[in-house]
Amino acid sequence: MSKEDKERVAIINRLRRIEGQVKGIQKMVCEEKVCGDILIQIAAVRSALNKVGGMILEDHMKDCIKTSLENGEDDAIDGLIDTILKYTK
Repeated sequence: MSKEDKERVAIINRLRRIEGQVKGIQKMVCEEKVCGDILIQIAAVRSALNKVGGMILEDHMKDCIKTSLENGEDDAIDGLIDTILKYTK
């Protein structure tokens, strides 16, 4: 399995865990669990999504932007800046 395939599998696995966490939050809300516990779980999901986003952004910067620059595409940096700004909103 290539490095790219391993990274993709790791991201998919993280997203599946996040999906499970979200389903757990839905169940907590249905069962009227303590609000503080629900908010802690929401924070955990947010953190996990930020981690996945960071992994994907890192891959984008290492591979896509590098390739664009090597191919003489002058707008690669502008595209990266736009992507980062949208991601961090």
